[in-house]
Amino acid sequence: MAKISINIKEGKIADQSDLIIGIDLGTTNSLVAYIKDEQAIAVKGKNKSALVPSIVHFDANGNIIVGDEAKEKLISDPQNTIYSVKRLMGKSYKDVQNVEQYFGYQIIDEDTESLVKIRVADRFFTPIELSAEILKELKNRIEKELKKEVSKAVITVPAYFNDAQRQATRDAGKLAGLDVLRIVNEPTAASLAYGIDKLSEEAQTIAVYDLGGGTFDISILQLQDGIFEVLATNGDTFLGGDDFDRVIVDYWVQENNIDPKKLVEDKSFSQAIRLAAERAKVSLSSKNTFEENIRGVKHSINKSTFNSLIQPLIQQTIQSCQAAMKDANLTNSDIDHVVMVGGSTRVPLVKDSISDFFGKTVNDSLNPDEVVALGAAIQADVLAGNQKNILLLDVTPLSLGIETVGGLMDTIIPRNSKVPTKAGRQYTTSVDGQKNLKVAVYQGERDLIEHNRKLGEFILRGIPPMPAGLPKIEIQFILNADGILKVKAKELRSDVETEIEIRSQYGLSEEEMGKMLLESIQHAQSDMATRALLEARNEANNILLSSSKFLTQNEAILSQEEIHKTIQLVKALEDTVSGTDKDAINKAMEDLNEYTTPLAHRAMDVNIGKAMQGKKV
Repeated sequence: MAKISINIKEGKIADQSDLIIGIDLGTTNSLVAYIKDEQAIAVKGKNKSALVPSIVHFDANGNIIVGDEAKEKLISDPQNTIYSVKRLMGKSYKDVQNVEQYFGYQIIDEDTESLVKIRVADRFFTPIELSAEILKELKNRIEKELKKEVSKAVITVPAYFNDAQRQATRDAGKLAGLDVLRIVNEPTAASLAYGIDKLSEEAQTIAVYDLGGGTFDISILQLQDGIFEVLATNGDTFLGGDDFDRVIVDYWVQENNIDPKKLVEDKSFSQAIRLAAERAKVSLSSKNTFEENIRGVKHSINKSTFNSLIQPLIQQTIQSCQAAMKDANLTNSDIDHVVMVGGSTRVPLVKDSISDFFGKTVNDSLNPDEVVALGAAIQADVLAGNQKNILLLDVTPLSLGIETVGGLMDTIIPRNSKVPTKAGRQYTTSVDGQKNLKVAVYQGERDLIEHNRKLGEFILRGIPPMPAGLPKIEIQFILNADGILKVKAKELRSDVETEIEIRSQYGLSEEEMGKMLLESIQHAQSDMATRALLEARNEANNILLSSSKFLTQNEAILSQEEIHKTIQLVKALEDTVSGTDKDAINKAMEDLNEYTTPLAHRAMDVNIGKAMQGKKV
């Protein structure tokens, strides 16, 4: 199958010699790399470092600063300086509420399962939008280096990233003006960078231990004749060097009798102590003690204490290693190489613990900060057709998905997925008593279905009448090696199901396909803005519906002032929903949620009390 390349400037299909860049979008730092004279090179900035701190700062005029300059604002302006955003990718507030106090900025609790939002002044951003700013900075860096525009990229993600996190990463690339040709697992990229597949003609079994700033995964790969096969993967997308810093902060809080509330209320102090903990972690890799004054108070820690604090975290990674080995049906003696990836693997106890677990010396000969970006550049070079010794399996050329509320395209199988493949997602009804559900299948890269190509539709009939949101409907896409798509829909509570086979998967010419891809890049920003507005409206309409029900059901236990204030806030939200300002909608939703949450808790207590009246527990 031919690969499609696009020249954005000229608006036409480009030749295969166009450069494809490799990007490591990291929790702590991000990098961009490319192939020059058959060597992978990480692009360095003015400070001679390839690392771009994954930090975004919004100044008083609304200007956006990314990288080293933004890092300088962590203490002086923490509310407007966003870091570790990768930890929030594909997450809801409920996923991160237990560690909210460790962030210097405001994370919004909307009491929904939707993507978490970050508030900066009166503007609201998703992790996708903030990650796009980091990607734009990397794009600018390499364009200055090469003195030409780049538009195509390979971006790496932890092997343990779920579909929501992968899609969020892809969306961030699109918003940054990049055609993301492939999302590559970081362990596979690291293996490419080490060139382990070239060390022997025999099959090699590799354990890639990847501990970054915010994420961890272990992958067991088998490499032979340029084919990379992942046998098993395990990990935690919320475990990394940030947590090493956090246990040091907790230790200092306890040792110096600091009120934990101070970390929440004084964001400048919380950032000062967090950055000091980060320096302590780095220092203790080569020294036995660390000491620093923070606001006149001595904060110290020795290596022995640090090791005892992080031992439980390292043990968590070892448990993941054990699980991955079990899933791969291998023993430690089957492993030929253990490759260390990620800046946090510089901690001596990490290296020693993993070496002891696998019973062999770990391979950390390449810079652990750069190795993933270098591998991404090699993978990009393979996609560009410049390396023939690595086999690329056939892929589906355009994304496949279904229509959801508001005319949005929800991608189920992303473009460039290997075939055959199978993917599914769960949905529900939006109307009480809904008996039928129309499933419309589309192909394309745009966010709105009106810009994509309709492949077919069918109706799932006979859903038992239930309140909106209660049915669990699984939509499954099965794409076989011939490119024939089968779509199944099943209501899981009643086992009602139906399916359709669609044969027009490859019904587009290369020119049509290229045109669709080009339009998806040209309209990325407006598409994302439209999607954000529609999603905000959908969310607001759900809140308005539940608010109306809440007032009706709990009128007796609310004061007239509470009812009046709630109605005022509901009216304010209704007024913004008809507008086109998604930030205004988000603010009105937050105002309503903030006021009514205590009322909802009180109503729940009263209703539980009534239900339990006269009963013994």
